[in-house]
Amino acid sequence: MLRSLTAVWVAFLAVHAWLAYVGVVLIPQKAFWDLELYRYWMWLGVHEGQWPVLSGDWVYPVGAIGPMLAAAATGQWTGPAYAVTWSVLVTALDAAALGVLLHAPRLARPAGTGGRRPHEPRTTTGAWWWIGFLALLGPIAMGRLDAVVAPLVVVALAVTLRHPRVSSVLLTVAAWIKVAPGALLLAVVVAVRRPWRDVVLPAAVVSVVVVGAVLALGGGAHVASFLGEQEDRGLQIEAVGATPWVLVGVFSDTVRRHLNEPIVTWEVSGPGTAGAADALGALFFVGLAACAALLWWRRRHLGDRFWEDAVAQRELVVRGALLLVLATIVFNKVGSPQYVGWLAPPVAVALALRLPGWRTTAWTVAGVAAATQVVFPWGYDQILGGGLLVTAVLAARNVALVVLLVTTARALLRPPAHDLPPAAGDAPGAGAPTTADATAATGGPSAPTGGSGELATPAPAGATGPRTPQTAPLHEASDAV
Repeated sequence: MLRSLTAVWVAFLAVHAWLAYVGVVLIPQKAFWDLELYRYWMWLGVHEGQWPVLSGDWVYPVGAIGPMLAAAATGQWTGPAYAVTWSVLVTALDAAALGVLLHAPRLARPAGTGGRRPHEPRTTTGAWWWIGFLALLGPIAMGRLDAVVAPLVVVALAVTLRHPRVSSVLLTVAAWIKVAPGALLLAVVVAVRRPWRDVVLPAAVVSVVVVGAVLALGGGAHVASFLGEQEDRGLQIEAVGATPWVLVGVFSDTVRRHLNEPIVTWEVSGPGTAGAADALGALFFVGLAACAALLWWRRRHLGDRFWEDAVAQRELVVRGALLLVLATIVFNKVGSPQYVGWLAPPVAVALALRLPGWRTTAWTVAGVAAATQVVFPWGYDQILGGGLLVTAVLAARNVALVVLLVTTARALLRPPAHDLPPAAGDAPGAGAPTTADATAATGGPSAPTGGSGELATPAPAGATGPRTPQTAPLHEASDAV
C-alpha cells in the first residue's frame, strides 16, 4: 500500500483538498489572511498602477509579485476566486516537487562516474513524509508565499549534484521571492567542484536580470527595500528568542502582547525585549557565518574521498541546508509560523535519497509541524490571551527547534555514518571510521502520523475593489513576513 504510487498521489490530492477547504471555506480569516494582502496589492497594481517595489518600498523582494499576480489570473477580485486559484497554484508546484521526490535517486546522482552508485531503487518514503508534513503543518502550508518557495527548494536540493547550475538558478529565483532560500546557496557552494562557474555565476546572472528589469521599469530606488523593512521590527511572539517572555507573560503583566499595526504582526514587549531583538539581529548573521564555516570545514575534513562518495556529497548538501534553515529560524527575531515549512525540503529529499541517520530528525520535524498548527491557526487566540496550554506547546516547539539545530551541527561534526572510500594512496578498505547507530539503519520513517510586511496603502477615493486589510479583524491577523 505505502509503496503504491497511486496511493501516494491520492493522499497528496486529499491533503491539498483539505488544506484548501480549511483556508477557503472553514476559517479563511485566520488561515488564509495573508491572501487578502496579496490580492489587494495586486489589485492596486492592475487597477491603479501602484505596483510593489516599482511604486514604493515593499516588505518582499520583487519576485514575489510573480505568484501573487498569477493567482489573479481569473480577474476575479472579490469572493473566494483568488484563494482558490492560489490553492491550485500551490498544489501544482507541490505536485512537481512530489514527482522529483519519487525519482530523487536518479536526479541526485552526481555527474561523472566518480559519484555513481550501481543500484538505487526508488522509494516512496520521502514522498509520504512530505505529504504527512503538509498535513501536520496545516493551512499555512498552502496559504502563504512560503508555500510557493518550498517546492522550488525541494527540486533544487534534489538536483544539486547532477545539475548545480539549475539548483543555483532555482534557489536564486526562490530568494527573489522570499529571501531565505538564498542562504541555502552556501550549502551548494561547498558541495560542488566548480562553485564560481556552477553556483555563483548562475546566481549572479539571475540577480542581474531581476535588478535590470526593475531598473528598466523605474523601481531602482526600491529594489532592495525589503532588506530594510525588518530593522524596525520588535520581538515577534512566535519567535524562538521570545520564548522566555511569552512564558513569563502568562503569569505576569510586565510582559505585554501587542499588535505592530503597520506590519500586522503580534509582538511581545517587556524588560529586555528590545535588547533581545537587537541581539538577534546581529546573531542572525553570525549564526549563518558559523554554519557556513562548519560546512566548509566538513568538506575539507573529508578530503578527496568526498568526490568519490555520492552519499557524503548528498549528506553535505541536505544536512547543510537543514542547518542553515534552522539557523535562520532560531536566530531570528521574526518567528512567523510559515517559517517551519522551510524545514521540509531538506528532510524530504534526505528520506527520498535513503540517506542514513535521518529517522529521528524526520520525526522531530514532523512534531514541530504539528505543534505549529496547534499554535496557528487553531490556538492563536489563546496565545494572544496568555493561555497556558497553547503557550506551553509553543515553548516546547521552540525548544525542539533549538535541539534540532544542535543535533544537526553535531551530525556534521561527527565522522560519516557510512564507510567512505579509501583516500588516494590508502590501502583498499582503509576508509574513514564510522559511527552508524540505530537510526542509520533505515534512513527514515515509512509513514509519519499524520499579516505581513507593511500595511497596504488605502485605495484612492472612489476606487472599487476588494476590501482593504484595514477593514479586516486585526485580532485574527497573522504576519506574512
